[in-house]
Amino acid sequence: MIYEPLRSTQFVVRELLLKADKQNISLVIGIPKENQKVEKRLAITPETTALLVESGYQVMIESDAGLAINYSDRYYSDSGANIVQTKAEVFQADIILKVSAPTFDEVSMMKPRSSVFSFLQLYLISSETLELMAEKRINALAYELIYDDSQISPFVTAISEIEGAYSISVASELLSSAHGGKGILLGGVPGISPTEVVIIGAGVAGAVAARAALALGATVKIFDNDINKLRKIQHELGRMVFTSTLQPNVLRNVFRSADVVIGAMQYVNKTHLYRISTDLIREMKKGSLIIDLRMSYGGCFETTMEACLPNHPQVFERFGILHFCELSISSRVARTASIALSNIFISMFSAMAESGGVGRFARFDRGFASGFYMFTGKMVNSYVANHFNWPVNDIGLFLPGL
Repeated sequence: MIYEPLRSTQFVVRELLLKADKQNISLVIGIPKENQKVEKRLAITPETTALLVESGYQVMIESDAGLAINYSDRYYSDSGANIVQTKAEVFQADIILKVSAPTFDEVSMMKPRSSVFSFLQLYLISSETLELMAEKRINALAYELIYDDSQISPFVTAISEIEGAYSISVASELLSSAHGGKGILLGGVPGISPTEVVIIGAGVAGAVAARAALALGATVKIFDNDINKLRKIQHELGRMVFTSTLQPNVLRNVFRSADVVIGAMQYVNKTHLYRISTDLIREMKKGSLIIDLRMSYGGCFETTMEACLPNHPQVFERFGILHFCELSISSRVARTASIALSNIFISMFSAMAESGGVGRFARFDRGFASGFYMFTGKMVNSYVANHFNWPVNDIGLFLPGL
């Protein structure tokens, strides 16, 4: 028996020509405390912890890891988790469940042949970290790379929905006089021209941001080079939304009048990356606002790329334009984001427990197998390999039957 992900991210049983025996095994899942200065989300909630323990897993969580989402150790302990005091203990688990990308020090604490799951965040991963993973034959999986049977990542969809909605809240806040903005209301009231919101990227985050901005009365213009996405968003939101491909002259005219520009391009597993040039940003009105939702992939704008560097301010001004560049805007609503992640994990890990562990589940589920960028220490994802100029292997070579 195996399990296959559906559009709803639920997993159901599917029969094979060759029967695979059901194998319940006991694995230890470790939940380390994130660096809560930059990452407040946590992979699982106490409710999901209880369900994982019921499925046969042992859950080990570092003390105070849940404080950023307002869950004390007692909540996790009552749910069946084992609370440990040191990070080193957590990293001896079979599976390390993180949100931010693993660091060199964290991989150093992992035992050989274990697995680490996290968001990709390529600009936070070093070549030295990958080399250590290779040496220890680590399995490293990125949530953005997992897909369901409709070729959509449930993790990207969930987080993009949150980030798209919250980006409009951030825009409203930063445009106000209280935060040094122009002192304008995002939206519109009778007798006053509505705020103009420009969105670069017509994916989930862009669509949700557009819907939220329209609800407030703003004028919304959306750009993307995928005509199918533009057609879909036009169908969903109606003719009130202006849509266009990334035509330089059209962009220039729109940027001159924009009050808010939101960068929401999709970069994962893409061969061509589009970034808005500094020349366009120079032509924006003084006091306007840029919000970049793709900082973990290097940013959507040339002026935000520098904010990927360590200790760079997340809010800064350039050419009289205010820039908001948090690594993950959903970390501002960490509890909501953590619950959204947990809802996906419980389905995935329940199926994994039934199928017999990480390797066996990867063998029978292509969508899950696609999530690995390192498998048994071998680079198996071309997008990550190209970023680090590493040779890439076909994961099917290590998973008989895939």
